[in-house]
Amino acid sequence: MSQTPGWPSDDVRPPDGQAWDLLVVGGGTAGIVAARTAAGFGASVLLVERARTGGDCLWTGCVPSKALLVAAHTVSAARMAGRYGVTVDGVRPDFTAVMAHVHDRIAAIEPEDAPATLRATGARVARATVRFTGPDTAALRATGDGVVRFRRAVLATGSAPTVPPVPGLAQARPLTSDTVWGLTTLPERLLVLGGGAIGCELGQAFSRLGSQVTLVEGADRLLPREDPEAGDRLRAALMRDGIDVRVGVALASVEPVTTDGTTGGGLALLADDTSVDFDRVLVAVGRTPRTSDLGLDLAGVALDERGFVVVDATLRTTSQRVLAAGDLTGHPALTHVAGVHGALAASNAVLGLRRTVDPVVPRVTFTQPEVASVGVGAHEVAGRRGFTVRTVEHAHVDRAVAERETDGFTRLVLDRRGRVVGATIVGPRAGESLPELVLAVRRGLRARDLAAATHAYPTYGDGPWKAALAQVQEGLRSQPLRAVTAALTRLRRRG
Repeated sequence: MSQTPGWPSDDVRPPDGQAWDLLVVGGGTAGIVAARTAAGFGASVLLVERARTGGDCLWTGCVPSKALLVAAHTVSAARMAGRYGVTVDGVRPDFTAVMAHVHDRIAAIEPEDAPATLRATGARVARATVRFTGPDTAALRATGDGVVRFRRAVLATGSAPTVPPVPGLAQARPLTSDTVWGLTTLPERLLVLGGGAIGCELGQAFSRLGSQVTLVEGADRLLPREDPEAGDRLRAALMRDGIDVRVGVALASVEPVTTDGTTGGGLALLADDTSVDFDRVLVAVGRTPRTSDLGLDLAGVALDERGFVVVDATLRTTSQRVLAAGDLTGHPALTHVAGVHGALAASNAVLGLRRTVDPVVPRVTFTQPEVASVGVGAHEVAGRRGFTVRTVEHAHVDRAVAERETDGFTRLVLDRRGRVVGATIVGPRAGESLPELVLAVRRGLRARDLAAATHAYPTYGDGPWKAALAQVQEGLRSQPLRAVTAALTRLRRRG
């Protein structure tokens, strides 16, 4: 289900007849939050979206991917039920029904981001393309809307999946995270290019739903930005699902197979002289900012060599009037980052504040096991003095033992003062266990602060708590402190 292509646009003339307080370009998460925030301040706001409000998160990202994953994980749970003494017969994924479920969930959330909901906040919404014509003017192209003036603007046009220029790849009609949701039949053989979060999530989902999946990653491990052990644990899990995981090898070329003018799969040639037969290929190797054709040079907005908008810590661009939020800034392409950016950019633009971007950004890969992290990774401080790494294997977390999900770990990175500066969790509900550690990193909490807080038992939150407790207990065993506690104990005896 999707919004009507011709949803009506509001009058784009500003209420004061002069200029909009804030022009928001793009109706994804960053743009929606920016428009709502500014309208809440009483500013006149015009949000312009070229296609449909809701952005990648609603239509091609968070919502459909998590709806697909829950179906795939349910299949796996049914097949694994025997280890709990439960027999489930005849597990048969119905891909058509699964995709119907995915689109139904999109439709359920769509009203939250619809133009009517935005208008209810006081913002106006127009369907058009935008091209800046000067430092405070922009042309809207839809039905001859003409030029609008603005006092401030927020760029929030997001990003799009990158398709690398590999010989033959374009001719193979590759799927991306944008287009995979249009599938009506399950590919028998699926080649996934990219071992980041998107590639791993979709690769595992399609494998569990019945595709024969080969996943190719050019780096030497999956999730290259995460703790190496997290990538290794995930790789083992994907292989248990039957996925052919190949790391440290690049795609060299593709030889599409064409029948009656239609591509019907092909042969992927890898740089290590091996090959992979596929029916469809899914590309998940990164994202490209949507910054072309906006006339940003006329607005005085500079781009870097990759096409991202250059911003400072307050999200201001090289133009005094224009700010940017979300994927196109080069910051992590995550929905929660876009939302925070939108609120920050609107506040700074409308109120003249100088608030800066929060550098503490949590990340979650929603595979099984989940991989959640924040701050500094253990691999980033390896060999550096002053840092301590505490790891608790989930074989020592009773909830994990009870659920037979012990192949995971919780890892804290602590500085010389015992403050939590980073964390990685691998296992069930890792993303749900992470917020406590996000707060710890952001507020400079020490391991002893976490250890002193009473944690509910039995939960997966025992992982962070036990890791913090291990640090405290190690301190208690230090020679100077043992001498102090021994002296106190002797004094108590005398009393």
